[in-house]
Amino acid sequence: MWHFYNRSAGPLSVERAVESFCSGVMPWGPFYEHVLGYWEESKKRPDEVLFLKYEELCREPKEQGRKLASFLGRSGGTDDDDEVEKVLWRSSFGRLKELEVNKYGAVGEQGLQLSHTIYFRKGTVGDWKNYLTLDMAQCIDQVTRVKLQGTGLSLDDF
Repeated sequence: MWHFYNRSAGPLSVERAVESFCSGVMPWGPFYEHVLGYWEESKKRPDEVLFLKYEELCREPKEQGRKLASFLGRSGGTDDDDEVEKVLWRSSFGRLKELEVNKYGAVGEQGLQLSHTIYFRKGTVGDWKNYLTLDMAQCIDQVTRVKLQGTGLSLDDF
């Protein structure tokens, strides 16, 4: 979020961004309410809302690809490995980042004209370690534990 903000509206120090995040004051609304809204809907309407976690997509892409295929009414079974591989390649972060439309296109958002490249950075799980201090990470983890308490999600899920 900090990277996105700095590319669209910044500059914002990482210290101020963590403080804002932990206090729930974000330009696009409280993060946890947003995530938990989708999580709750996925439990109420599992046939209509699929809740995927980026970390799981990166860790086990074939399994998550099959889960998505099943949700969309496609078989996605082990006999469809070639089809799953094609979908994973077509939707891969690296491929999408390099598409012409995502390199040179633009979208109007909240009165701003933003390049599509704003939506693509590294796509690396754990890159936060390159930007946050241990104290910042602990603050975020503590707030996350409190916000997720009793929801069926935990910090270990991410």
